[in-house]
Amino acid sequence: MHVTGRGYGVLVAGVLLLVAGFGFGYPELAAIGCAAVVAVLGALAFVAWRPELVVDRVADPDRVMRGESSAVTLSIHNASRFFGASLIARDRVTHGRAEATAKPAGTVAVPLIRLRPGRTTTVSYPVPTRRRGVIRVGPLEVSRRDPLGLVWVVRQYGDAVTVWVRPRVHPIVAVPVGLSRSMDGRVDRVPLGSITFASLREYVVGDDLRHVHWRTSARVGELMVREHVDTSLPRLVVLLDDRAGAHRPGSESGSGGAGEPEGTFEAACEAAASVLVAAAREDIAVELRLLSGAVASGRSEREVGPLLDLLAEAELTAESEPGRDLRSAIENLRVRRVGDTLIFLSGPPDQEALGLVASLRGAYPSIIAGVFGPIESGLATTAGMLVVSAADGADFAGAWDGVRAW
Repeated sequence: MHVTGRGYGVLVAGVLLLVAGFGFGYPELAAIGCAAVVAVLGALAFVAWRPELVVDRVADPDRVMRGESSAVTLSIHNASRFFGASLIARDRVTHGRAEATAKPAGTVAVPLIRLRPGRTTTVSYPVPTRRRGVIRVGPLEVSRRDPLGLVWVVRQYGDAVTVWVRPRVHPIVAVPVGLSRSMDGRVDRVPLGSITFASLREYVVGDDLRHVHWRTSARVGELMVREHVDTSLPRLVVLLDDRAGAHRPGSESGSGGAGEPEGTFEAACEAAASVLVAAAREDIAVELRLLSGAVASGRSEREVGPLLDLLAEAELTAESEPGRDLRSAIENLRVRRVGDTLIFLSGPPDQEALGLVASLRGAYPSIIAGVFGPIESGLATTAGMLVVSAADGADFAGAWDGVRAW
């Protein structure tokens, strides 16, 4: 509850008039001063009444690509049985993963005129999805002010909902998968039948009876078979450079790609999303690693969602904390098994950074580096590593599809 400047003025004037009226024997001044003090007290009582509102908020859809449509639907129910309400309400919109570090992105006016007792008002409005990131919408802020404008208060109702604005995905044809390939040169998309046990499942017609687990079958009353996976299948590793010093910011007036406020980092995120979706479509195991330490992995199209959410949450970070530099990340990747493919995505070309990535050539038979900025698009080979230069995510997809063979 806050007293406005006008409220303080009326209160001070009222006290002075009361003192002058009683001190000098002017009842008229005392009456005016008393009226001023009573007005302030009445304003405090007026705004102290708390409307009984029940707020439900739904975002549909809550995961979209940058630029796609998403809307929030608010249902505000007046739970009071006797009192209506005419209120001024706004929904808060913030950008950021954590509430403590979220950046205000503005407010959306929500009209609540003549909200009758026991009635529900439904309001819908679009979510701003021009920028990639995590958008928190809510809670509802209801302002109440007395008729004289002496006192005002802001109360919050309902919980916040989160909308993940993922990077744009540009279609690419194929992705490299390392050394493990079938006899005809294609990726083995049937990971069953090797010697590594994964789980038990119900028997289906056509299963090898030698894989039946008789003890479990006797316990559950139906045939259960052992399911095996091929642990030698390749894993595609995407390393996204999220260091603030490795990227170039864009202009606020840009309309896409490297022209967005995130600049080359936004382009790198779009390239990572395109590779992840293509790998999931081909049923290739993929792991997304941010230089700052966050990791997510998946294999199928059903499992690619958390990886895209991680890209939506990704933000540029400083290298002030130990272990958050490229050299540490390279040493961490060096211990991974041979046969994986490494894709490194960063900002403008940095020979020292590319040299560190190329030093993994012994552990990763296939290494691709994607560099972004106001540079000429194309393909080049550096120290046995393919370098894809692009201006933005769409340019990267075009250059990527220009590779004739991996």
